[in-house]
Amino acid sequence: MRKIWFLLALVGLLAGCANRGGRSTENAQLSHGYPINPVPFTNVKVGDGFWGQRLQASREVTVPLAFSKCEETGRYRNFEYAAHPSDTIHVGGFSFDDTDVYKTIEGASYLLQTYPDERLKLYIDSVLVIVAGAQEPDGYLYTARTMNPRHPHEWAGNQRWEKVEELSHEFYNLGHMLEAAVAHYQATGQRNFLDVAIRYADCVIREVGPNEGQVVRVPGHQIAEMGLAKLYLATGDQKYLDQAKFFLDYRGKTEHRDPYNQTHLPVLEQTEAVGHAVRATYMYAGMADVAALTGDEGYIHAIDTIWDNIVSKKMYITGGIGSTNEGEAFGANYELPNATAYNETCAAIGMVYVNHRLFLLHGDSKYYDVLERTLYNGLISGVSLEGDAFFYPNPLKVSKERKYQRQAWFGCACCPSNISRFIPSLPGYVYAVKDKDVYVNLFMGNTSTLQVNGQPVTLKQETAYPYIGDVRLTVEQAAQPFTLKVRIPGWTRNEVMPSDLYTFADQKQSTWSVRVNGKEVKADLEQGYCTISRDWKAGDVVDLSFDLQPRLVKANEQVEADRGLVAVQCGPIVYCAESPDNAKPIDSIAINQQTQLKVEWQPEKLHGINQIVTDDGVTLIPYYAWAHRGVSDMEVWIPYEN
Repeated sequence: MRKIWFLLALVGLLAGCANRGGRSTENAQLSHGYPINPVPFTNVKVGDGFWGQRLQASREVTVPLAFSKCEETGRYRNFEYAAHPSDTIHVGGFSFDDTDVYKTIEGASYLLQTYPDERLKLYIDSVLVIVAGAQEPDGYLYTARTMNPRHPHEWAGNQRWEKVEELSHEFYNLGHMLEAAVAHYQATGQRNFLDVAIRYADCVIREVGPNEGQVVRVPGHQIAEMGLAKLYLATGDQKYLDQAKFFLDYRGKTEHRDPYNQTHLPVLEQTEAVGHAVRATYMYAGMADVAALTGDEGYIHAIDTIWDNIVSKKMYITGGIGSTNEGEAFGANYELPNATAYNETCAAIGMVYVNHRLFLLHGDSKYYDVLERTLYNGLISGVSLEGDAFFYPNPLKVSKERKYQRQAWFGCACCPSNISRFIPSLPGYVYAVKDKDVYVNLFMGNTSTLQVNGQPVTLKQETAYPYIGDVRLTVEQAAQPFTLKVRIPGWTRNEVMPSDLYTFADQKQSTWSVRVNGKEVKADLEQGYCTISRDWKAGDVVDLSFDLQPRLVKANEQVEADRGLVAVQCGPIVYCAESPDNAKPIDSIAINQQTQLKVEWQPEKLHGINQIVTDDGVTLIPYYAWAHRGVSDMEVWIPYEN
C-alpha cells in the first residue's frame, strides 16, 4: 500500500474541510419505515466463539487484504487515470472495478464503528482523495469512461447511460458508492465521501428520469435502489427516494427487456425468480426498502410471491441460489444440479439482505430460518476460515479433477469485496425491537444494549451455538416490562424449510425447551417465536435448549438431481463428505436406514467443529469448512440405501 501513504499529508486538510459547508444532514434521523427496528451492529458486542473468530478474521485479514488487492490490481490506479484522462490509456478490467474500492471502504467503515482505528481511518481518507480526484465537474464518476473518454471500456457505450441497462454498470457503481459513503459518514461524521456520492447521485437524477430532456433508463445491475434509499435516510432529501422508486417502476417498460436482469416484466407483474441471482436479490431488497418508506403494498405482495417461489422450488439445502453458471442465474423450478451448481457467494449475501427485510416487514421467523441456513452454509463457505481466500461459486459436489480451491482474489472480485463489507455488519442481524417486543433471532455470544420504548435494556447471550444447542440469555438491565420473542428454529421444530422443498427423511423428532429462572415456560409459538411477557429484573435468566442431533434430509421428488440421495444436517449446519477424512472414495459412500450417526467434537480441527461419523467409518464435516486441506473430492448429497 506504499503508493498512497504520501497522500496522508492531505488528510488533515481534507478532514478539516469535511464538516464545513456542503449540504445539511440535519434530517438524517428519518425512520427507515419498517414496522420492526433492527438493533444496530454497533450495539451488539460479539465475544469469542464461532462468530468471534469470523469477525476477528474479517478485521485482521479480509479487509486489509481487500485494500491491498485494490492497489495491487490497479483499482486505485483507475481513479488516478480518471483524474488525468488520456487517449493513450487502455481501459481494461471490468466496468464495475470501482465498486471493489467502495465495498471495502464500507466494510472498513463498519469496523471503525466497533473497533476505532486511527491508522485505518487515515488510510481510508487517503484513498478517498484519489476517488474524489476522479469525479467530473458535474458529479459523474465512472472511471471506465472518464480515464479515456474517446475509447472507454468496451461495455460502457459511447455516451453516458447508453448501455447502463446492459453492462456499463454506471448505476451499479453508484449504488455501491452510496452504501459505502453513508457507512463512512456514520462512522466518522466526515462528509468527504458523502459529498462525492451526493454529487454523483445528483448527476444521475438530473440526467435520468421520465421528464423532458432526460433519458429513461433503469439499472442493468440493481443496487442503486438500495443505495438511494440509504441516501434518502441519511439526508432527508425526497428526490433520492423518488429516484429509487423510478428505477423500480420503469423496470420492464424501457426498450431493453430481458429475464437475465429482471427487465422482462414490470416488477409488480413478476411472480418467479429468474435471471442473474445477485441482480434479482438486490432488486427484491430494494423493493422492500422502497415499500417500507413509501407504503407501496404492491411491492410487498410481489416480493412475497417471488420469495415463496425461491424457497419452495429454487434454493439449495445450503441456502445458496443460482443453479446455473450460464448467466450466474436461477434455473427452472426444481432445477438444482449439484456438481454444476453456481450458488455465487454474492447471491447468498443477497439472500440474507432479502430475508432480513422481509422479517422486518412481517415479523415471521420463517425468514430467519432461511437466513440462518444461508448464513451458516452457503455464505460463509465463500470465505476461508482464515479470511484470506474466497469462493465465487459454491457447488455441492466436486471431484479432484476440477482442482477447485478458494482464491485470494479474482479478476472479477465482487465476492471477496462483498464478504469484506458483509461480515463486519453481521452483529446487526441478531436482535430487533418493535414497541415492547424484543426479538432474539440469532444465537451467538454477545452483550447488547437495546432501546425499548426509549428505555435501555441490556442482554447478555452465552452459547457455543451452533455446535451446542444451549443458549443462556441474561437480562442485565431493564427499566420496564417488555416481551421477549425468542426464535425457535425450524430445524428444531422438525421443519427443514418453510416449504416442502426439503424434509427430514428419518423418524427422529427434535425437541426444544425454554426456562425462565429455572422454570420451564409452556408457550404456544407465534410465527415461530416463543413469547415471554413479564416485568423483567436485572439478573433474570432465560435458558434455551435446542435438540442438536444429526438428521437425514431428502429433497422433493421433483428435484431430479437429488432423487435417491440424502443430506445430513445437525442444527443449522449442513454436512458434506470430503476425501481428506475418508479412506473410501467419496463416490462409494452410502447411508441407509440403519446407519448410526455420531457427533464428535474436534476442537483442533478446522478451527473447531462437530464432525459426524457413521458406524461404518464415514466422516462428515460442515459444508462451510471444506476445501481447507488441498484439492479434494466433496459431496453433500449421498446415496441412500433402503
